Amino acid sequence: MFDNILIWFVVIPIAMMAGLGLCQNSGMKAIRAVMVVCSTVLLALAIWLCCDFLRLREMGVTDEMLFTGSWMWYAPLNIHLAVGVDGISVLMILLSAIIVFAGTFASWKINPLPKNFFLWYALLSTGVFGFFISIDIFTMFMFYEVALIPMYLLIGVWGTGRKEYSAMKLTLMLMGGSAFLMLGLLGIFWHSAPEGGQLTWNILEISHNASIDPNWQYMLFCFTFVGFGVLGAMFPFHTWSPDGHASAPTAVSMLHAGVLMKLGGYGCFRIAIFLLPQAANELAWIFIILTGISIVYGAFSACVQTDLKYINAYSSVSHCGMVLFAILMLNATAMTGAIMQMLSHGLMTALFFALIGMIYGRTHTRDIRQMGGLMRIMPYLGVCYMIAGFASLGLPGLSGFVAEMTIFFGAFQDADVFHRIFVICATAAIVITAVYILRVVGKLLLGPVQDDHHLTLTDATWFERLATVTLILCIAGIGCFPNWINEAINHSFTPIINALQASVF
Repeated sequence: MFDNILIWFVVIPIAMMAGLGLCQNSGMKAIRAVMVVCSTVLLALAIWLCCDFLRLREMGVTDEMLFTGSWMWYAPLNIHLAVGVDGISVLMILLSAIIVFAGTFASWKINPLPKNFFLWYALLSTGVFGFFISIDIFTMFMFYEVALIPMYLLIGVWGTGRKEYSAMKLTLMLMGGSAFLMLGLLGIFWHSAPEGGQLTWNILEISHNASIDPNWQYMLFCFTFVGFGVLGAMFPFHTWSPDGHASAPTAVSMLHAGVLMKLGGYGCFRIAIFLLPQAANELAWIFIILTGISIVYGAFSACVQTDLKYINAYSSVSHCGMVLFAILMLNATAMTGAIMQMLSHGLMTALFFALIGMIYGRTHTRDIRQMGGLMRIMPYLGVCYMIAGFASLGLPGLSGFVAEMTIFFGAFQDADVFHRIFVICATAAIVITAVYILRVVGKLLLGPVQDDHHLTLTDATWFERLATVTLILCIAGIGCFPNWINEAINHSFTPIINALQASVF
């Protein structure tokens, strides 16, 4: 088992928790050492996995999944610990490792109970990595739940504002989505085998062998897409997201918006679209309407907020709506844009939340009406915030531009009036995004200083600079050199597109 590299993405966070358990709660040096070492190893392992994956693809290895392995877990229900990755999974693992690494430094001075905080943070990381490496639906769902459970305590204990309310709201709504998801996954399992065959949870076996009745597909597609869509902040199930983000501590906001919400888009893509292609072709239009509303509604809502975290939270609703919108276009170009948008949004929203946490830690306010002229006081943080804002509104040379342009090119391939109308509406959201980004930058960074006490504030420390530089380099790297992403995911869409085309006839 341990000779498979993917297993180590679960083993290392578990080792991280074990190491933290041996530390004294007041021993910050030991706690930080465990987190830095383990998060660095995870990042190095993710980079190595990505490079090795690209090398194998360049050598002509075209298997659906690479680095596969399967070990029996519970024989009566044929549940396996089955792992494997394609280009999409590899990129999501790399994104997760980058944000876990940056979040460690963004939480350098977390209080109170730093050991307990990082224990739950490591458990959340375990669930995220386990989800992306799993190709057994049951195991994937288990890791999905492991990733959700720590959110309640991380927000309820270490959050700010109405943290208990926000934690409860988030947990109840996501568990409600999990109930829908469980019904959908159980339905797929009970229809997973051809007549006389063995039932299986394995995604590849289901896609190759199962022939789910179309009438069942329609119901199961709704269950699974809504279940994952709740985590992807799809309208009208998005209301947990702004409150949860606003109350969460900095590193949790980074990991939640940057990675956890991507579980929703990834699940919709990997299970709802791939395993239920006929229903996807027939019912996609319903969810295109809902995701189109998410894009425009999220952008307009961000325009009227005054709290920095709420602005970024509603911005995330809009950008994550773009991911689901692109997936529902059901063509390779738009889906490529969806994966790029998942990477881009994950990095830039993590950068936003990191910067907001750093600014709040100094000014003790997130209300943009009470701030101004911060560019003169803390120029490094100001420049970083402007870079994050420019990435969000799609400035060429940064990740947001290549992601959104790929989505719009792919979405415009559907020539019917319905699709064109919603593509135009989604494109208009770019203008709305520019409005609220430029408004915030103007009020926050430019103009006169609103509070004389802010004149004594300091700029970023070394660990804050390390966290932000890591994210900025990745954002600029994707914006300037996007081809390697396309090479990584090139073969990942083939089986999905084939399944969608075959289901039409």
